[in-house]
Amino acid sequence: MEKFKAGMYISQTGYKSFEPNKVNRNWIISNIQIINLLSKADRSLGRLDMYSEYVNIDLFIRMHIAKEATQSTKIEGTQTNMEEAFLEKSEVAVDKRDDWEEVQHYITAMNEAVQLLHKLPFSSRLIKQTHKTLLSNVRGKHKLPGEYRRSQNWIGGASISDATFIPPVHSSIDELMSDIEKFVNDEGNELPDLLKIAIIHYQFETIHPFLDGNGRVGRLMITLYLVSKGILKRPILYLSDFFERNRALYYDNLMRVRTHNDLEQWLKFFLTGVIEISKKGVEIFDGILQLQKNIDIQIRTLGSRAKDAKLLIEYLYQQPIVDASRIEPITKRGKTANYRLLSDLEQLGILKEISGRERNKLYAFNQYLKLFDN
Repeated sequence: MEKFKAGMYISQTGYKSFEPNKVNRNWIISNIQIINLLSKADRSLGRLDMYSEYVNIDLFIRMHIAKEATQSTKIEGTQTNMEEAFLEKSEVAVDKRDDWEEVQHYITAMNEAVQLLHKLPFSSRLIKQTHKTLLSNVRGKHKLPGEYRRSQNWIGGASISDATFIPPVHSSIDELMSDIEKFVNDEGNELPDLLKIAIIHYQFETIHPFLDGNGRVGRLMITLYLVSKGILKRPILYLSDFFERNRALYYDNLMRVRTHNDLEQWLKFFLTGVIEISKKGVEIFDGILQLQKNIDIQIRTLGSRAKDAKLLIEYLYQQPIVDASRIEPITKRGKTANYRLLSDLEQLGILKEISGRERNKLYAFNQYLKLFDN
């Protein structure tokens, strides 16, 4: 890695594009800091994955994906928060609905991609399908959803003449993406998987193969890769939170690879993110387990309504924003009984009314949402 050359700038008509070198090669790791960080990252990730064994992960996956969706799209400039992600479209302010739509498409894209891993390998086909879902019927719908670009794009700047970075010409994309695909699926390559996906993410963002949505797809690929390799049983690690909170460093470290061939600094940054987010994930699951115990004790005080309360609480772990009509299929009760139940949970401090309305009130599972807050 000390001799790594990221690529070269090639003169085009009126600008220079960056042509990255291929990554499907044998790598030698000699940096002791990277080796130590890799060891810590593996241990932290193992502890996080352990929760897949003894916690009903399916209850909480939706929250993890929603967290990733809001943070990843926030890097691109959207402003939807966790509460809003669980609202119906009609409940979202009109000026925020485009942002809300992008978050919903990210959630759908991640869910579909995880399911596709049962049928497809981690491949260009999977990436293209994920991109298609991500951009269909939203602001990027005219940017060739599911297809690699057929023209030059750029990063930063109002035009290509003052761009921060200009990716390779479109005619190089198929070959470069094929190289990534070979790198992903080369079982003979002994590079540890966490370093592999760190390099893949850097290379994907450098190629920038789509007209739009490259950042979101590239970050989504990290989790998909870890699931596809069996490192995570379920998609419960999302680095977008770390990248969003360290946005300047994220972009600077990616760019430094291209300008200074400093891949090692990018790997350190990436592994630091894995360690931090894995530890945070463990804290969240510990918090959920403690919250479950506390709530079980609280709802016993509701007497005959405790059974309905328990059903509702299980639903809230997947859908933490509710109203009386939305929970009818869960409790099998009428609106009046459901309002009474929601009021009981509000008095216990489990729910918080967030709409400020007299009718059709909205309630948030506030303690649970707070576990996922920064």
